[in-house]
Formats: sequence, structure tokens, C-alpha cells
Amino acid sequence: MGALPSFEQVRDAAARIAPYARVTPVLRNATLDALSGAELYFKCENLQRGGAFKFRGACNAVWALSDEQAAHGVVTHSSGNHGNALALAAATRGIAAHVVVPEGAVRAKVEAIERAGAILHRCAPTQAAREAMAAEVQHATGAVMVHPYADTQVMAGQGTLALELLQQVDGLHALITPVGGGGLASGVAIAAHAIDPTLALFGAEPKGADDAAQSLAHTTRVTTVVPDTVCDGLRALVGERNLDALRAHRVDVITVSDAETIVAMQLLWSELKQVVEVSSATVLAAILQQRERFAGRRVGVVLTGGNVDLQALPWY
Repeated sequence: MGALPSFEQVRDAAARIAPYARVTPVLRNATLDALSGAELYFKCENLQRGGAFKFRGACNAVWALSDEQAAHGVVTHSSGNHGNALALAAATRGIAAHVVVPEGAVRAKVEAIERAGAILHRCAPTQAAREAMAAEVQHATGAVMVHPYADTQVMAGQGTLALELLQQVDGLHALITPVGGGGLASGVAIAAHAIDPTLALFGAEPKGADDAAQSLAHTTRVTTVVPDTVCDGLRALVGERNLDALRAHRVDVITVSDAETIVAMQLLWSELKQVVEVSSATVLAAILQQRERFAGRRVGVVLTGGNVDLQALPWY
């Protein structure tokens, strides 16, 4: 697993991905400001290429490879957005992308990975099976492994989101991201505090997958949590290095119930007019749950993705 990136590596990543990644918009909404008592600045990574922030990290990892490395392609394991992002990034360089997908993954996300041109490899729905299949593909092809959240270049790429947001909005008091494996939260923390060490950093995590919150409350990383949440993008255990970054940058992780998150997602759809995944809505759920902590503050709110399986909605 990779080391944590430096701020210099985040800045290098920003230059590297600039020809390919979108500068995503920041949206405001008076109703959501009133509900929270805060000034909310929504960073809409649901409008990024591939429909999620993951393109930033994947693109940086692909373009950081030497020509010799790139010739063998890349491989990863992913149930959705990272696999899609890596396939799209690989296509920008004209190289192969192998994606190991566990059975039971969200159909719309798997279809997106296929459309992006990836070579799919199916495996059992366990972390061990994913890692074993990825290692097998890597051995057979010579492809470079690009881990979803523990790769240094992936974390650096995700950190570019903070660079961009802090250029778009002056005077933020706080910044909040969802927390799954921690690639985004760690990259953002490193970049944000390099620019403004006074910024309060928060994470939002489902109560049914609260390993990061539990780990931060203990001296050691908690790995016994069995995820039970509708937030399919946040079921991964937080990475060891990622957790180190959350500790070092004093990221306060707030846990939210699935019910709170679904209400927040409905608000984002109805008020902000943005189709976001349920995982993305954890950040608004956390702000509304802890209203007194955010009231009167200017808060950057990262909406991580918008790849919703519309045919799986209960009213379809």
C-alpha cells in the first residue's frame, strides 16, 4: 500500500489531470442553508467525468505511470465508481483496464464499467476474493495495481478536489466529505490543511459501517465491522494509511443512520436539483444531525457521486 501523498504531489496531480478532469461547479441553496443554519457550498463531483470524484485519483494514477508500466495496463478491484473511473482514465491513455467486480454489485455501476471499456473479472463478494483475483490478473498480465483508496497517486488525485474548492470559495470555516476507504477524506485533509491549517475537517460515515469512527475513538484500527448500510459506496474498511491521515489532520467523523441519509438524499434531489448517490447524502445528513456544530459557518460540502441505479428505486 502506498504512502500518504505530500501537498506537492497533490499539486502535481492537479496539473497532470487538468487536460482530462472537469472543474466541477459549487452550488448553493437557500432552503438547505435555512434548514442547516449554515452557508453550505456543495462541491458537485456527481458532475465529474464518470459521475464521481473517483476520476481524479484514477486519472492521476494512470498518467503518473511510465510508458513501460502503462504498456501493461492497469488493474483494480471495485464494485462501482473506482472501476468506472479507472477504465475511463485508461482510455485517455489508450491502455487496458482490468476491473475485478464482486457478485452482487450495483447493476448500473457494473454496466458503466463495461461501457467505459474495462475488461471485467468476476469474483465472490468478499474482500479476500477481490484481492486474490486482482493479484491473479496482475500476475497474468503485468498490469499495474491501482488500489481504490490506498494508492499514493489516487489519494493525491482526490486531494485536487480540495485545491479546486478552496480556489472557488473564499473563507470556508469547515469542509466535510463522506468516509469509506478514506482515499478522498485523506487526500482532501492533506491538501486542505496545507492551504488553510485552521479549517475544521469532518467526515460522514454510515452507522452501519462506522469502522473509521470506531478506529478514531480507539488507539488501533478496528477491522471487525461487518457493513450493513444502503450506502454501497461506503462499505469499505478505512485504509491504514488513510486512517493515519484522518488522525493527523483531526478529522471529526460523524455517523449517520440510513434513514437520516435517505432524507438528506431526497432533499438534495428536490432542493438542489442534483441526482446524487445515497452515499453522497451522508454529508448533508451529518450537518442536519449536528446542526449546532455547523450553524453560522461557511461549510464546503462534497457530493461525491451521482451514479444511481434508477431502475432499482422503489417506485420504478
